[in-house]
Amino acid sequence: MNGNIVIIGGGIAGMEAAKALLALGHTPILVEASKELGGHVASWHKLFPDMSSAKDIIDRLRADVRGANAFLGTKVISFNRLADGYSLKLSNGIVVNASAVLVSTGFRLFDATRKEEYGYGVYDHVITNSDLEAWFSGKEDPRVPENVGTVGFVHCVGSRDLKACNGQCSKVCCATAIKQAIEIKERFPYAKVYCFYMDLRLFGKKYEDFYVNAQRDYGIQFIRGRVSEVGETIDGGLQVKAEDTLSGKPLKVRLDLLVLMSGIVRNDSIRELSEMAGLETDSDGFLRSVDNEYSVVESNRPGIFFAGSCTGPKTVPETIAEARSAALSIHTYLSGE
Repeated sequence: MNGNIVIIGGGIAGMEAAKALLALGHTPILVEASKELGGHVASWHKLFPDMSSAKDIIDRLRADVRGANAFLGTKVISFNRLADGYSLKLSNGIVVNASAVLVSTGFRLFDATRKEEYGYGVYDHVITNSDLEAWFSGKEDPRVPENVGTVGFVHCVGSRDLKACNGQCSKVCCATAIKQAIEIKERFPYAKVYCFYMDLRLFGKKYEDFYVNAQRDYGIQFIRGRVSEVGETIDGGLQVKAEDTLSGKPLKVRLDLLVLMSGIVRNDSIRELSEMAGLETDSDGFLRSVDNEYSVVESNRPGIFFAGSCTGPKTVPETIAEARSAALSIHTYLSGE
């Protein structure tokens, strides 16, 4: 079976899959809702644990997929089953008949304004992990003081939080907080940096070394306990109230900057796409694979495959590996094997 392959989502999963499909002799069609390829990683500064440049990876992927057809600023507005595939109508008016479809629509970050106790959007010096990445990449942000003396990072904002309707771990927040804390120390060597965490989940290769280095080489302090309240001081700073659950003592910390580690939640497009294509969703709202062990890139619909964070939070290496797996699965499916 030959025919078009449509990839919905042009982040690193979609681009890596397109790259692999091009190498296998296909010419995939990328459909990306934003004006450029790259997804969230395109707005990141460095990647953990090696502190490699996110821009370098995105530039390389963009170069590698130049042979693919790409529709930018475009969405799928209808999705119909055909005898031998699917018909997709795009927002630009084009209709594409596809023999296989890869969904790689990614994720969105939890809206930190929903956690009112942290003061995002209320106090001048409270930002999110996404805001800080943009600042690291050169975007000016008046909320970041010129001279930072003390910085706090709050883990699990909107993750593992039933009140926020997201009981799942976002998987990458702990390592991202450590990475950003190190970058803050590199910019402001004399700053005191605190990480307020529930528990640390550092499962990946070199992640534990990353954590140890943050303490040993950069002096970053890790406090086990939830932040209960954030307030503004008379001089415009911040005061954080928390409990150190290891010592069993309450504490107050005065900060110049507070960074909220907004968790990963499902992309808004998943509900609409799942209804159009008849795709199953899981209890966490993400798309459901056939199973979570052996067939993670396969959907409940023939010829529709998944890659990346459309099925749940994933690291960059996991996303790249899953994209390659999905591309090979599509190639095998179209070969009739």
